Formats: sequence, structure tokens, C-alpha cells
Amino acid sequence: MEIGIDSFASTGDLENPLDAEGNIRSMSDLLKRIEFADECGIDFFGIGEHHRKEFLDSATAVILAAAAARTKRIKLSSAVTVLSASDPVRVFQNFATLDIISGGRAEIIAGRGSFIEAFGLFGFKLEDYDALFDEKIDLLLKIRDNETITWSGKFRPSLVEQSIYPRPVQKKLPIWIGVGGTPESFIRAGLLGLPLMVAIIGGDIDRFKPLVDLYRKVGKEAGFGADVLRVGVHTLGYVADTKEKAIDDYYPGYAKTFTKIGRERGWPPVTKEHFLSQIGPAGAMLIGSPEEVALKIKRHNEVLGGITHISFQMDNAMLSPKHHLSSIELIGKKVKPLISTI
Repeated sequence: MEIGIDSFASTGDLENPLDAEGNIRSMSDLLKRIEFADECGIDFFGIGEHHRKEFLDSATAVILAAAAARTKRIKLSSAVTVLSASDPVRVFQNFATLDIISGGRAEIIAGRGSFIEAFGLFGFKLEDYDALFDEKIDLLLKIRDNETITWSGKFRPSLVEQSIYPRPVQKKLPIWIGVGGTPESFIRAGLLGLPLMVAIIGGDIDRFKPLVDLYRKVGKEAGFGADVLRVGVHTLGYVADTKEKAIDDYYPGYAKTFTKIGRERGWPPVTKEHFLSQIGPAGAMLIGSPEEVALKIKRHNEVLGGITHISFQMDNAMLSPKHHLSSIELIGKKVKPLISTI
């Protein structure tokens, strides 16, 4: 099992945008985290894509390229690329370039995104949500698999015997499908025979088992083997020396973040009782000591019938740089060895 960290390049301030110096400091802290994760044995680091004032990740590949120059072995991935609102040609070129800079360590997780700002920003309509992704993942895969292509679709100009460069170092640039909780997304990934990254930000892990089973069933029926039908989990997580310290560090910022998002989406305010239920034995969140988190990852693995990747998202809790680094060290040096037998 590969273990990783995901980040949305949070500014650390939900209410007030930082000035230029603050943004420089936040980005510098993020790059230090990626470099430190590489040193601690973390397998991959993902950067999301948002177009909001509290995040600095609108140009994901640029951040990852900066990280590539400071790291040696860690895989560098999007988490996720909002493909529905992007040009697949430019996505491929950006990540092929990243693959060259990093010496073959780039990966793409393509998804539709949980926020909608990118659609209006780049001139797309929300009513085309599904059609956009279907067309664009088709084009991205054709570019990945063929140096020269002829292609036509609804949402971008046609390509006629067009060669697309640069080509990546890796013979087949890894492309994952990032999904939430809709069966259609799991079916699409299975039909395409692409590895699946399941974003689980709340609830019990058990409710995703039927969806993962559906993905594997559809993929198998489409002729794909277990070697390509891999499953990863992206979830909220934070590791401290003890569970009590993990809760004390993580909960205040988490409550503030998700209460704010809840106001936008009609969710009730976060309560401590609800949070504690989320970090309980069946909850998806990975909050606790290294031993507790490792045991929970093993349970996630058993429930979902085998996962190949697990990714921790910590940005949502407005943690200090010191807390981020401490958790990364514990994940790399204690949690990872504990789950190495999976």
C-alpha cells in the first residue's frame, strides 16, 4: 500500500485573504512539507485544484514542478484536476512536462471537482457537468496513448492528425479517476479500466463498499484485470502522539472550516459529538495516534476488499506548519511501517 499526503495549498485563513507576503509564506511552507514528506518516506504528494481565495492551488502543475526540483523520489500528483473545466491538451502537456522535470514521477487524478467556481470562470455550463467530463476524459486518454490523434467533440475544436508534445518520461502517464459518492462515477471508472481514487470526507467507510464492488464488477466485465482496477482512498486525517492530542490539534480548525462550507451548502454546523463519531471505528477519518490510525487503515483495507493507496488531507483543519510537519513525520516513520504488511 502506498501512503500519501494531499493538500489544497490552503492560505490558513478562511475569512481574510492574505497579502502577498502571506501567500509567499504559505507557499513556502507547502513546498517545505512536500520536501519533508519525501525525506520521511511518504510515497506520493497530491495538490488539488480550486479557484477560491482561501486556496493557492489554481495552477496545480506549477506547484508540483517547484516541488519536483526539491525532491528525489516522491510521486507528484494532482488531487484532483478539474478536467471538466480544463483543456485536456494543456492538462496533458502540463503533466508531461512535470514528468520530465521530476524524472518520471507525475500522476494525474482527473475528476469533476466538488466546488463549481471553475465552470463559470472558464465559460462552461453546469448543466453540461457529465457530458464535459465524458468528452474530456476520452480526449485525455487518447492523447496519453497516441502521439498523433484525430478527434472531434462538442466542447472544443477538432484535432486532425495533430501531434501533441512533449511526451512524458513514463511510457503511459498514470491517470486515475477521482470520485465522490455517485454510482455513475464508479461505473465510468470501471468501464475505462482506470484506477479509482475515492474521496471520502465524512460518514462511515462501509457505505462505500457497494460502490467499490460495483467498480470492480463493471471493470472485470469490461475485460480489465485486478492489476489495473486499483482503489485508493483520500480522506481527512491527522496523526499525533496520542489520540487526545490529535483531537485537540485538529478539531478547532476542522469545525471552523466545515461550518463555513456548510453555510454554503446547507449543512448543519459542526458539533464535537458529530466529529467524534466520524473518527470512531467505522468512520472514514484517520485521526489519532500512529497505532490507532494504522489499525483503522487496515480496517478500511478489509472493508473495501483491498486498497493500494491511502491519502491524508490535513489542510481543512488550519494547522500550523509545525503540526503539519510533525504529522507527516509520524505518518512516514510510524504509520507506514505499521501497515507495511498489508
